[in-house]
Formats: sequence, structure tokens, C-alpha cells
Amino acid sequence: MDPLAPGEFRPETTYLNTAAFGLPAASRLAAERAVTERWTAGHIAPSAADDRVEVLRASFVRLLAGATADDIAIGHSVGSLIGPAAAALPSGAEVLVAEGDFASVPNPFRYRGDLMVRTVPLERLAQEVRPQTALVAVSVVQSADGRAIDPAELRAATRAHDAWLLLDATQAAGWLPLRFDDADFWVAATFKWLLGARSVSCLAVHPTVAEAARPVSPGWYAAADRWAEMYGPQRLSPSARRFDDTPDWLGVVGAVAGLELIEKLGVEAIGRHDRALAAEFRCGLADLGLRPVPGDSPIVTVPGAGERVHRLAESGIITTARAGGLRVSFHVHNGSDDVERALKALAQR
Repeated sequence: MDPLAPGEFRPETTYLNTAAFGLPAASRLAAERAVTERWTAGHIAPSAADDRVEVLRASFVRLLAGATADDIAIGHSVGSLIGPAAAALPSGAEVLVAEGDFASVPNPFRYRGDLMVRTVPLERLAQEVRPQTALVAVSVVQSADGRAIDPAELRAATRAHDAWLLLDATQAAGWLPLRFDDADFWVAATFKWLLGARSVSCLAVHPTVAEAARPVSPGWYAAADRWAEMYGPQRLSPSARRFDDTPDWLGVVGAVAGLELIEKLGVEAIGRHDRALAAEFRCGLADLGLRPVPGDSPIVTVPGAGERVHRLAESGIITTARAGGLRVSFHVHNGSDDVERALKALAQR
């Protein structure tokens, strides 16, 4: 199997680390360079690219079937974008989270200080929703080992108990089709599978909960007419734009370019490609006597093998150690040759 976009990427290593940081494509670098060169020459400020914010909003809508641009907010980090959901809950409300989930998901609830945060095994999350549960927060795909939830199943469980559902799609958006109606809140960073920038994340708020959610500390960019109301008092935007952070415009340019490439290649085609490489790798691991966490995501983790990251790096193979395990991830720039090289390096004693 060949890479999906070979001309867009030029790694000098076998890069199997998209779950930590996606590689920048040539088209993204060109887009950022065009802005940077004009900025360096003093012709523009990065804010001249503000129109790209709306392009980014529209691009994210196309990843989240059923959403509209008015449902989307742009921010910097997943943790900060979860803030409006955490702020909307009454004191003492129960929030259900998964054991071992990435800290950005439970932390905004855990450290609000007056919520009851209950932690359960990922595989029991849907069964553990109960009448007193106010909100369930979980990653669609687990960062540590690639295990995935069924958003539709969890959505049915939360609806049965009138609970809200917040899904972090950071490790899913870009290779897994997503439906807006499957959650009340969606968050996703763009710098992994979406091939975007570390400084850009997105929030989607479903209209059914939009009135209950409120900005935690809105800045000038959250105004109804941000360029005309820079010196308060301001009217906050009636749409999800009221949750916007002042953007890193250069990061937005990069994020738009990354999303354009994802859209060009197609999420379903990317998913088939990425999962096929991961399945090939899992089979090879079994032949080596190694037991990865079962699953069908592009993230493959071998528990207890985290120390092998250094051995692989010596062979020019870039991976990550997470929660004590060796984590390997496959994306559009990878092909079967990368699988073969990684397995060969792991077979060496």
C-alpha cells in the first residue's frame, strides 16, 4: 500500500507519530510562507488573514455532518474549549468520564471544584450513565491506546437519562466520519490527524444546549461585530462565535490548508488507508509474539513496550511511549514500507 499523498510530505524518517503531532504538508507550509513573507516585509499583519477563520469554520462543518458555521467556535486548546460546557453545569452535578482518558477531557470538570466527577472503565461508559448523570465527557478515540467508543450508542444512553454528551474528536477527526447529532458538544485539536496547527482547536455546540452554555472569559473576538466593537461594552455574538478566542491567524492559515488536504483526499478513504496499515502492523506484531491492544483504529499500542521507542528512533523510526506502552500511528504519508521497516526494527534483539 502506497502513501495517499506522497508529493505533500518529505519525511527523512519513518514517521509513525501522528497521534502526537501530524506532519505539515507542503501545501500548508506554502500557505504559511506566503503570509509570513508579506508580514516579514511589512506589507501586512497576520490579522490580514482573518477571512481564513470563516473558511476554517466552514471546513470543520464539512467534517461534522449536520453542523452549520453558526455552531462552530475557534480556540486554542481542547481544555479551554471545554470550559463553556463545564461552566454550564450546576454545583454538585455528576460528570461521567473514562479511566485513562487524556487529561484535557476530565480536567475542566474535575478542577472546577464543585462537581462530582465519576470515573469508570471505557468499555462500561454507556452502561454507567444513570439518572443523576448530568454530562458524559470522553474522547472518541483514546490517545493512549486507540480504543474507540461508539458515539451513537453513548448518545442513546445519555438521551435516555437526559444527560449531555461531550466528545473529544482530536484522535478521530480526519480519518473517522463524525455526525453532529451524536453529541451536544464536540471539541478537536487540529494539529494531529487534521494536519493543522498546534494553536488551533475547534468547538461545536449543538443548538439544543447553546442557550445553557456560556463563555467563561470572553475576549474581544467573541463580539457580535468584533472589528467594530473592540472597545467595549460589547454585544457577544448570538452564535457559537461567542466562544471564539482571539486566533493565531498564521495557525489558522495552516489549519485551513491541512483541512483542505483532508477534504481533497476524503475522510472515508483516509480511514480505510490508515486502518489497513494499522491492521497490517498488528498482524506483524502477532508474528513477533507482541500483543497490541485490540482495535480497528490507526493507533496501535503495545502495552509495556514503551522502552522500545528509543530502539526504533535509532533506526530512524519515530514513535511515542504513552502510559508505559509503545504507541505507533499511521496516516496519509505512510505506506506498507513503513510497516515493514517498523516490524523489522522491532524484530531485532
